[in-house]
Amino acid sequence: MKIAVLSGKGGTGKTLVSVNLASVAGPSTYIDCDVEEPNGHLFFKPNVVRSEKVAVKIPVVDAAHCTGCRTCVEFCQYNALAFIRNKPLVFEEVCHSCGGCVLLCPQKALHEQEKNIGVVEDGYSGEVFVRTGMLNTGEVSGVPIIRKLQRELPDETKTVLIDCPPGSACVVMESIKDADYCILVAEPTIFGAQNLGMVHELVTLFKKPCGAVLNKCQSGDNPSEQYCCEKSIRILGRIPFDSELGAMNSNAIIAARASGKYHQLFTELLDAVLTEVGKPT
Repeated sequence: MKIAVLSGKGGTGKTLVSVNLASVAGPSTYIDCDVEEPNGHLFFKPNVVRSEKVAVKIPVVDAAHCTGCRTCVEFCQYNALAFIRNKPLVFEEVCHSCGGCVLLCPQKALHEQEKNIGVVEDGYSGEVFVRTGMLNTGEVSGVPIIRKLQRELPDETKTVLIDCPPGSACVVMESIKDADYCILVAEPTIFGAQNLGMVHELVTLFKKPCGAVLNKCQSGDNPSEQYCCEKSIRILGRIPFDSELGAMNSNAIIAARASGKYHQLFTELLDAVLTEVGKPT
């Protein structure tokens, strides 16, 4: 079972939720798909057992064989190729590595070469298999790394927690596409409710069942809770605004491992998620 944890912006608490849920789930897998700024490994401090580079294939032009037919330029829907000064020019930053230009070139004037864009690191922290993706600085898209992250998971894993990137861009879509359930983490502010609406619209588009976790809860109005009521989103749990939890989180301490109170809170939250997943649709 794959559970994706997402939010409309950074700093809302999705890593807090996903790390702690993985910690109370017994044998489980935690996947950090926030490949631009991964931080789950700072909490788990895993023993790294394997590090693997991730590469994409980029077309390279052999000018000696190019006749200037522009077949490759006309094919590319991402405008990653242009014909300038009597030869094709490749813009690596917008290339999606589909390989179509190489296949269609009638003169075989294009070939592919690999370009490293990041790494995937695997390790264990107690019963949790920790998988982290890290995108190289300056690279445009982390989608190939996210695809790599979600392949070849340990056979003994029953529960997979996917720590998604913030927002609702392509990397988030790639992170949730195989998820069985989505947890939407939201803060108790107007801005938090707006961002909750954004990710709720995304998971609805993907037809994913979902529920909300309200973080940093205090007394008074909670616009995110109001949004959940209006949209009939199940509130799975509430995490209080607590200086003790804030201190543990800022020091990369897993609250469910350090505090009995928070072990119980996240165990109950996981039980609520499992109950929702088990309900007939």
